[in-house]
Amino acid sequence: MRQKFKEITPQPVWDLFRNLYFTGLYAKEWPQGQFHPWRRDSIQRLAAFKDKHKGERCVIIGNGPSLKKTDVTKIKDEYTFGMNRIYLAFPDWGFETSYFVSINDLVIEQCAEDIRQLSMPKFLSWHSHQYIEPTEDTAFLHTTYYNPKFSTDVRGRVWEGATVTYVAMQLAFFMGFQQVILIGVDHSFKTKGEPNKTVVSEGDDESHFDARYFGKGFRWQLPDLDTSELAYMRARHAYEQAGREILDATIGGHLTVFPKVDFDAFFGDSGQ
Repeated sequence: MRQKFKEITPQPVWDLFRNLYFTGLYAKEWPQGQFHPWRRDSIQRLAAFKDKHKGERCVIIGNGPSLKKTDVTKIKDEYTFGMNRIYLAFPDWGFETSYFVSINDLVIEQCAEDIRQLSMPKFLSWHSHQYIEPTEDTAFLHTTYYNPKFSTDVRGRVWEGATVTYVAMQLAFFMGFQQVILIGVDHSFKTKGEPNKTVVSEGDDESHFDARYFGKGFRWQLPDLDTSELAYMRARHAYEQAGREILDATIGGHLTVFPKVDFDAFFGDSGQ
């Protein structure tokens, strides 16, 4: 119904109603997103990460099938960001990521117990706080779906950019990382359909590194790769304006926004 209405509505009218809707939604969310005690605690926790890694480098690990072709042990001594169900790979890798990020309500709702068990600092969306209680190693981010921006200070509003990877990029910037390397960001999904539509997986997941990732019965939202690309372009611009860089070391990935580097040549045999 929504798609049909969009098709018959003139674009300027559609944009006006869409902006009014999201403005109202943001106004409704803002008080809790800023003043709820859990959020105030999170803002204080986030302050401790400001420029914590100034001048250093990190690796943001996507969840694409290319991870199965990547010798991830080479980055075990790097600072790393893992996202969503990345923890499924920890037993095989023999190490855990330095940080964990998840912003999707469906993922957090269905994986809440797994996420609680993770020991590293965790950054989760505020709108998922109904599923995860606050802890000393958890910070809630006030993420939103609307009003595109790149946040250099994640204590305020953070645009999701249709992908958790973009949120990780904003966190890495806030922490002061000079260089960000992407791996496993394939930017390609075998499952097709209307962007952001919620579907239920009917079998093994072929679009991620593990068949269990969004396995049979798991509820998830179809990707919005166009919006993700717009977000990534914002990230590249923000990093370059600050004299920093994001490089893409994904093996066989389809993303073309960031300069490409060869993973094995870049990390060699021993990582950092």
